[in-house]
Amino acid sequence: MAGIYLHIPFCTQKCHYCNFFSLASKKNTAAFVSAICNEIVLQKDYLQNEIISTIYFGGGTPSLLNNSDLKNIFENVFSTFKIEENAEITLEANPDDLKIDKIKELSDSPINRLSIGIQSFFDDDLQFLNRSHSSNQASEAIFNAHKQGLSNISIDLIYGIPTLTDKKWKENIKIAIDSGVQHISAYSLTVEANTAFDLFIKKGRIKAPEEEQAARQFEILMDTMNNQGFIHYEISNFCKEGFFSRHNSNYWKQQKYLGLGPSAHSFDLDSRQWNVANLQQYIQSINAGNIPFEKEILTASQKYNEYIMTGLRTIWGVNLKEVKLKFGEEFLSYLNKNSQKYIADKTMELKENALILTEKGKFLADGIASDLFID
Repeated sequence: MAGIYLHIPFCTQKCHYCNFFSLASKKNTAAFVSAICNEIVLQKDYLQNEIISTIYFGGGTPSLLNNSDLKNIFENVFSTFKIEENAEITLEANPDDLKIDKIKELSDSPINRLSIGIQSFFDDDLQFLNRSHSSNQASEAIFNAHKQGLSNISIDLIYGIPTLTDKKWKENIKIAIDSGVQHISAYSLTVEANTAFDLFIKKGRIKAPEEEQAARQFEILMDTMNNQGFIHYEISNFCKEGFFSRHNSNYWKQQKYLGLGPSAHSFDLDSRQWNVANLQQYIQSINAGNIPFEKEILTASQKYNEYIMTGLRTIWGVNLKEVKLKFGEEFLSYLNKNSQKYIADKTMELKENALILTEKGKFLADGIASDLFID
């Protein structure tokens, strides 16, 4: 089984924290859709005829595409690849795009999962982040999606926002749970290089996010979600039973995927490649029959490090039998030796032959993973 990711680079406006390749414009949408449909055909052999179990429209803001654009893309995907009958097909959406008519169109399409970028249910937080929607639109989008029969809905939330008090964060979580969504992704606000936030902080216009606040709000999140019956299946992801993100789980489990569109990444188990992060160059190259990408052949150490990094973030952990099978006795011995201190300090446990982070360890996930890497 493999997955397909389609990067849709258009946005209404650029969020202050965003470092993904995106453009605050819908200019060249028609040319882009034509190009990505051409790339679908050009990349038909990348996954070596594997059945596609997940399709994910990310961005950018895929909900800016109209019904005709989506139909065109789906026709090309379904005619080029073998798609599993019950494939998970996700579309990322902004609340301000999810008017009733738009949701009706989406519910009549092959899309069976929505990922809505809520971020917060408070207007001052949304304004701070430079989001394009209001708190009312956030709540209405979820309500309308349920009303139209969409039964697999995920939302994104952000914690660690300077304007977000613990009281408001608890209210955000409560509103999300009460809304009836099946999946919640929650991320700590981080300041990436060359973003608006990065510039504002350097100029002294705003203060940098506080690590103590983020850690405190992450703990609030974990406790609340656990008490409400959500499964904390990946560091940033919580869901009701049966509503794991199959697409993202495939990333964490090191399955193959094909990325289409500018800046999209692909993985075939042995190498990674990524398309150019430039819309005009992407369109021109694809129209000339060339895929504008760079490629990296992964070493055994790189593959091992990625397996450690992704595995430790999940409830499935790092399977020792898999490490031996994929990388050999030497890698397994190194891992066993270096993980002992984390088992001893109870940030990690060995459970059913897998190394799994404890609640305490989840706060330190990145540091623990990097310490277990092989140079």
